[in-house]
Amino acid sequence: MTVASNSVRTGTMRPVDAARRAMWTFVIGNVVIVEVLFFSAGAGKNDVLTVAKFFGLHAALLMLFQLLLVARLSWLDRRIGMDRLTVWHRWVGFSLLWTVLTHATLVVLGYATLDDASMGKTFVALSGVPASLLGMLAAAIITVIAVISTRPLRRRLQYEVWHGLHLLLYVALGLAFVHQLQETTTFTSSAFATAYWWVLWLFAFGALLTGRLAMPLWRNAYHQFRVTAVVPESDNVVSVYVTGRHLDKFPARAGQFCIWRFPGHNHWWLANPFSLSAAPGGQGLRLTAKAAGSASAGLRNVPVGGRAFVEGPYGAFTSLHRTRPGVLLIAGGVGITPVRAMLEEQTAGDVVVLYRVRSEAEAVLLHEVRGLVAARGGRLQLLTGRTAEGGVALFGPSSLHRLVPDITERDVYVCGPPAMTTAVLSGLQDLQVPARQVHAERFGLA
Repeated sequence: MTVASNSVRTGTMRPVDAARRAMWTFVIGNVVIVEVLFFSAGAGKNDVLTVAKFFGLHAALLMLFQLLLVARLSWLDRRIGMDRLTVWHRWVGFSLLWTVLTHATLVVLGYATLDDASMGKTFVALSGVPASLLGMLAAAIITVIAVISTRPLRRRLQYEVWHGLHLLLYVALGLAFVHQLQETTTFTSSAFATAYWWVLWLFAFGALLTGRLAMPLWRNAYHQFRVTAVVPESDNVVSVYVTGRHLDKFPARAGQFCIWRFPGHNHWWLANPFSLSAAPGGQGLRLTAKAAGSASAGLRNVPVGGRAFVEGPYGAFTSLHRTRPGVLLIAGGVGITPVRAMLEEQTAGDVVVLYRVRSEAEAVLLHEVRGLVAARGGRLQLLTGRTAEGGVALFGPSSLHRLVPDITERDVYVCGPPAMTTAVLSGLQDLQVPARQVHAERFGLA
């Protein structure tokens, strides 16, 4: 299999820094424009309504930013990572909630003050105005989505239920767009304001439709993915091999993941992110998954010859972010899959792999990993047994330094269960491994 070679980035801005700078430039630039539009449009009917308009304009900007965060744009995703984009999406979502509620409350209070009426009567009166009613419905949907996204409720809901309700956010965005369109003080305060808001909304919706719908449909129509083999790796782990047309043009890198659907085997809405467990080289794709849920457990029964719908590739867990000649790859359990794919690349510098499992019998793809590490003159350390030996944490700073004395001189890639990843990142921080050399990614769908 022919794969792209690794390269160590020196003397240039890191891809993640370039992407973050581009995002901050976009955000700050648009905030400045909105501020100028607000002050140039003049005051509202009273001071309260003026402040309400201020919050309304910024709520619209937050909505547009939310669309870009979930659009799964390839340029952003492979530099920042879907996990970080999802975290930003969550925090922007809660900021949007409070901004929308503040805007709505001030609108009712402003008109109540203007008409010398109670807020209850004013609320009922405003609900009879189409533009206001659309805004109220959008605010109600955003509130419901925010409530079910709080951690206590999110943990109680099945993912499919939560995701289905979360899709109502697009309805709220549509309602908010029409609401803003009918509020003439926003869209028609000037010719520039009209052009600005139209361009921004079209850009955001266009990015969403391109990243979430058009690009996945086009890629699947072009590549025609099909399952060629289903191979059990152990009692609860299975590999699925997928082929297709023109796979040399499928823009995946070792370490990335795709979102997989198998039409005719599971319901359309049952999709899971699985890493590529072999480096993509134009011949085929492979995923290796542990039976952890209904979708992954059923992979053994995926029919050979059936269609596969592949969305992606996604993720920033790749050699694109290498900065040092040496690399340390730390994997836990089935988290070995992206690490195994990265080992198949022509790795620059020396390689050390720490593979954490409860027992050697549970080490997925161990024979492949051993062969790849040996072929590159690297070192594989299989870590079995209890989490702590002799009172020393397995991934504490002293243990990490003992296992890899030159750890601060290496790029460190970490993939495994959340608890293990957290422990490793804490140990690396205590050892003062530079943040630019640490790469970890947790799957998160938005």
